[in-house]
Parts: sequence; structure tokens; C-alpha cells
Amino acid sequence: MREITACTLDCPDSCSLLILEDAEGKVQIKGNPDHPFTSGFTCRKARDFLRRLQSPDRLKTPLLRVDGGWKAIGWDDALDLCAEKIARYRREPASILHFHGEGAKGVLKQASKLFFALLGSTQVKGALCDAAGYVACVADFGSRDNNDINDLLHARRIVNWGKDLARSSVHTAAIVRKARREGCKVLTISPGGDGNGSFSDQMVRIRPGTDRFLAAAVIRLLWERNGVSSHILDHAHNGDAFKDLIWAQPPDRLMKWCDIDREGVERIYSFYASPEPTATLIGAGLQRYAYGGENVRFINALAMLSGNIGRSGGGTYFHLHSLRNMNLDWTKEPERKLRRSLLMPTIGRDILAATDPPVRMLWVDGSNVVNQAPDSHEMMRAFESIEFKVVVDAFMTDTAERADLVLPCALMMEQEDIEASYLHDYVHYVKPVFKAPGEAKSDYWILSELGRRLDPPVILPDPDECFRNSLCSPYIDISLEELRKRGYVRAKRPLIAYAGMRFDHPDGKYRFPTVLHAEASPPAGYPYRFLTLIRGDAIHSQILPDKQEMPPKVWVAPDHQALKHLDLEADIYLVSPLGRLKVAVEILEGLHPEVVVYRRGDWMKLGGGANQLIAAGLTDIGKGAPYYQQYVRLENG
Repeated sequence: MREITACTLDCPDSCSLLILEDAEGKVQIKGNPDHPFTSGFTCRKARDFLRRLQSPDRLKTPLLRVDGGWKAIGWDDALDLCAEKIARYRREPASILHFHGEGAKGVLKQASKLFFALLGSTQVKGALCDAAGYVACVADFGSRDNNDINDLLHARRIVNWGKDLARSSVHTAAIVRKARREGCKVLTISPGGDGNGSFSDQMVRIRPGTDRFLAAAVIRLLWERNGVSSHILDHAHNGDAFKDLIWAQPPDRLMKWCDIDREGVERIYSFYASPEPTATLIGAGLQRYAYGGENVRFINALAMLSGNIGRSGGGTYFHLHSLRNMNLDWTKEPERKLRRSLLMPTIGRDILAATDPPVRMLWVDGSNVVNQAPDSHEMMRAFESIEFKVVVDAFMTDTAERADLVLPCALMMEQEDIEASYLHDYVHYVKPVFKAPGEAKSDYWILSELGRRLDPPVILPDPDECFRNSLCSPYIDISLEELRKRGYVRAKRPLIAYAGMRFDHPDGKYRFPTVLHAEASPPAGYPYRFLTLIRGDAIHSQILPDKQEMPPKVWVAPDHQALKHLDLEADIYLVSPLGRLKVAVEILEGLHPEVVVYRRGDWMKLGGGANQLIAAGLTDIGKGAPYYQQYVRLENG
């Protein structure tokens, strides 16, 4: 066997994959060597995905909760039950809540949005991942766009502002390595806890959550020493007001807030003051604070004022919309009726507060929301308040455990789709390579079959119609038939974003932020910032049960104050105002002394679950989740 397909994991690289099977039946998953971006390699999450597909923990038949246990039932019974419940609640369609996550990418996954829009159900808004940063970029530039990621090779300096190149995107990491070999200098700014030392010429350690103050301090140096080109300010709407805002900030106070001395600020200044192009990578973590949007906006402003926007080798890089090159109008209900929305970051609280009508039925797909949303215990209470809960998943996750009906779904490489990236502009055909185990079905099949049982029915377009509608976009020039043959196409996007400093606001001008908020002090009794950082071997909670070590590990700096009173040989607990979790403490060099690092995603049912300690809230803009605003302490039992 030799098949080309594509990765649909929630990862920026969206690799084109080569699936090989030898004469003895051994299967390998590799990066497609003929793909311009994937270039023949992929990460271990993709390479090891066969273990997930073949895991003995896969769900293979619908499961109905009966007398506190689970009973296997057939698809007819499962879908008939769903149809019966929808018929009951459909009289008040807002009593049905659809929680759709992006745990797997693809245009056909969007069909569930159309299904529940046609029902008129309650939907979710906001995001758990990158909403603050995304909306910050739209506020600044008028849209969300980057230079082509390979344009990093034209940079003479790269500032990596918080991106973990050792764990997050193997292809971005490879491009940065190649740029360094060709003479580019790389400076990384982060609280530590990452593997960026091997990718960097210089490292600057920052107090977490204070990136906007550091960017403001560097901007002030730029204005004091170099001035800012009138040509740049002519392309901005509110340059004078922004200068006044910067001048109102004493430099010593800015440096104190971000815990960086003058020498550190000078090093960053030297990168942005260079006449040669400087590119900026913006990590998603720095926008997961109460003022996460502000953090991103001040970094964008620094890139703009230093003349690095709209030029090759410059630009700021943050997440794109993975389906921005597709036409998704088909996923919207034609009449565009006003529907009730609940917010993802506060979903547990919003469900419990919902009235007129209350939420009576819940359908979850693409998400392990009980594990992944902040305040897991509140989310569990919300689940208990709902009369009928359906979870579509391939494993018995923390969320599936609390359902009334669990429907087993097909995974990546077991179903057809079209997918794209939030890093590059290639669109891929996702060819099914393996048969889903047992009775597992695609999300589309489940809803298509359910829709036919309803009265009146909810009829989804057939898959080819969904694909063709999605490809009917000004950015894509390929037919479905040709895409199936070729496997991929590059969307028609410019290589340089905002060339000539022409922005996508109505007046064509850039927008600077108008406020700079101070950072609140840690609450009494909880002195340490809690950072639930990414893993290198799994996407969020998509971790096989046998790969989860308990108790969970946390990492602290060698000079962390908690080490003065902790007995490392006794039981240790991580504590927030919401609860406590038994952990194992390890020492990590280079980490900021005011933080506790936890690699997120492990399951509560196995003894993990960091989000049970994190309060629900909203970021300053974008309705995102400020996970890293949480403070904790460490104590013995």
C-alpha cells in the first residue's frame, strides 16, 4: 500500500501524509516527500497515530447509560432515541445546545454546525484556544493574515515571542533552524519551560502575562533613539495618541512589571532597530491571560513601528483561520435566524444560568469539553443539570463518561474530507486509508442518518456537494476531481501580507491600541502563576490512557520559593481556590521563579485534569479563555 492523505489534527502544520504498508503488513506514517511544505517529514503525533487508531480503548459501538452502567446498542436504536429526544425538545429549539469543538479539522466536520443551525439550537461562541490573539490582529490590521511562513528565510533576525518550537510546529522549527544556518539571528522571549534554547542565539526570560509592558518599553526606546518614520505613521490611524500612551509609561515601571532589566530590553531593541528585516513569531500562550489581546496588540505595534510590516523577511506570525480559503456559506442556515449563544470559556456557568428555556439536551462533537474547558467541576455540575446528553467520541473521555449516550466516531485516515492549515495556505484532500473499527462512523454519517429520522427532516447536502461548495472560493482554483487526484493545492494568497502597508480597515490604515492595563497582583495565598503548557507527544487531551503517568508532574525553577518549605519526599498538592490536585514536583532550569508548569491534557478519571483548578473567565477581547491568569500554591498533604 502507498497512499497519500493529510493530517486533520488540531496542529498548525496540517501535513500531507504518506502511508506505506510493506509485504509483511507493517504500516508506516511519514511526511509526504513530494509536498512543498511538508517536505518529507512530520511530527511524532502523526507518526504514532496508528497506535491511536488501533488502541484497544477505542469505542466501537453506541453505548447507552443504563442503571449507572453502559449498555451496547445498535445504531438504529441509538439514532431513534436521539430523534425521539430532539422531537421532544424541538418545540423550544434553544433548549438544545450544540457544543462543537475543533479537535479534528475538515470541512465535513462543519456539517454539524449546519445541522443544528437548521434545528435552531443554541450554539457556542468565543474560543478556548486563540480568540484573543486572533481578534487583536483583526483590530490592528483589519484582518488576520501573515507573510507566507517560508518568508521567514528572508528574515535577518527573528524574535520568537513565546512559541515553543520544540513542541508546537516541527516545520516552523525546521524553517527557523534553516534561517539560522543561513546567518539569521534568533532571540526568544518566554517564561521558560520550553525547548527554545537550541533554536535561539539569545534568550530573554519574562514574567508571564506581561508581554505588553516589554513591547511598550522597546517601543519607547525606538521612539527616543531612532524616531519613527513619518511614512509609517502616515499608514496608521492613531499614531499620535499611541505615542502619548507610550510616553505616559515610565520605562523603569514597565521593566519592573515584566521583570526584565535594561540590558534585556536593549537586546530586544537591537533586533527591532536594525534596518534589516525582523520577523516576529507570536505564541498562543501569551494571549491566554486576562489582557492577552493587549499583549498581542503591543507586539504587533512594535513590529509596525520598526518598519517590519508589509515587507519580506518581516511581519508578525499568529494563527490564521484554518478554513479561511474555503467557502463555508453552505454551513449557515439560509434564513440566518437569531440564535441563542453561550460562551465556550464560561460554558459551565452559562449552562447553569440559562433560562427561558434551560438547556435540556446537549450534543458534543469534536471536544472533550469537561476536561478542556476551565472549571471542570462547574462543567460537571452543568452536565448533571441537563436531561439528555450525547457525546460523539472515539474514547471514553472525561466528557463521554458523563453522557447518557456515547456515539463512536471514525478518526483521521478513516474518513474522507478536505482540510487546510492555520499556518500555511495549502488545501489538502483527506483520503480514507483505513476502515473504522467495529461500528464507528463519521460525524457526518451520524447526523445525516439522524436528520432523516426527524419530522420534519433535517437533510444535509451530500459530501461531494459539501466539498464542491467549500472549493467554490476566490482563493482556490481546482475542481474536486482534480484535488482528489493531486492531493493538495496552494490557495491564491500573496506571499507578503499587507504589502505597501495597505491594511484591511476601511481607510486602509493600521490601528494602534488605545489603552495599557496594569497587571493585578497575585491573590493572597496563591503566589504562583499556573501555566498549563502544550505537550510534544499529544494534542491537548488526545492522550491514550496507558500513556498517562500519575500523579501528574509539575515543574518549578531551582530558586522557586515553594522549595523552601516543601518536603519533596511527602505527598505534594497543587492548590487553587477551586480545589487541589496531587502532583509530583520536578526542577527545571531556566524557568521563571514565579511559575508552576503543568503539561496539559491528562484525564481527571485517571488522576489528572489541570482545568479543575482554573477559574472560568474571559480575555479582554475575543471572548477567549484566560487559562494562564490562574494563580496557585504548592503544599504538602
